[in-house]
Amino acid sequence: MTAPVAQAGEGRTIYRRPSLLSNPTSYCPGCGHGIVHRVIAEVLEELELGDRTILVGSVGCSVFAYDYLALDAVESPHGRAAAVATGVKRVRPDRIVFTYQGDGDLAAIGTAEIVHAAARGERITVIFVNNGIYGMTGGQMAPTTLPGQRTTSSPRGRDTSTAGFPLPVTEMLALLPGVVYAARTSVADPVLVGKTKAAVKRAFEVQLDGKGLSLVEVLSTCPVGWGMTPSEAMRHLSTEVMAAYATGVFVDRAKGIAPGLPAPVGPGSSPGGCAAAVPPRRPPKMAGHRLEE
Repeated sequence: MTAPVAQAGEGRTIYRRPSLLSNPTSYCPGCGHGIVHRVIAEVLEELELGDRTILVGSVGCSVFAYDYLALDAVESPHGRAAAVATGVKRVRPDRIVFTYQGDGDLAAIGTAEIVHAAARGERITVIFVNNGIYGMTGGQMAPTTLPGQRTTSSPRGRDTSTAGFPLPVTEMLALLPGVVYAARTSVADPVLVGKTKAAVKRAFEVQLDGKGLSLVEVLSTCPVGWGMTPSEAMRHLSTEVMAAYATGVFVDRAKGIAPGLPAPVGPGSSPGGCAAAVPPRRPPKMAGHRLEE
């Protein structure tokens, strides 16, 4: 948001709550969902799209988005947000349609839906919040959980010999011709939140131009599921998580950016992607348990 220039004797606006944020959020302390909600609200207001936007909610902590964003909304079954959004957009092509999904919803239960929506180049926008865990259901391992990360369903850490490696969802989808824009960002610090806002704005602009599917993956936190304090979770996000998941723009076909690994923009980012990640130096503790380092 650009603050107005202050005149002599007048104050300067530093903060203004977006009108599309209808209610204070009740997410756990340190959760990144509230940050992403604000980014979406700011972008839609700046583009003057609030009155023609339809949110398709998923299942998980992300389901509460329609309680906090003052938008028309449709609830989808678990993992089916991309399929529901496809139907909404085809019936109402004049509307801006976006899904808001977590990693358990999109990368596990909804894998088929997002892959085929991307393959078809559906003219929707996908906001994919990746906190590496099933948050609402008790902190179980997700497809995006890091190697060695302890969860309630992998108490000894994710063993890649049996559970495989994390799915690099954005890299995979960026290869499909129907995906016009794909980026991965983070909410680890204010600068990265600004980059997230720019990516979300670009994603909605792609939909406005009617070019194809646009996707923004946002690396976020789950302090309760990770068994950390909010400050510990943010440090973990900015180090181990961002070392495992490269951030940046993977594809922007409208601007001639071909699919590929982006130049790292975050602290510790590695162009090797999450499949090349080493186990975190300090795996997250199971919620409610004290584990030795």
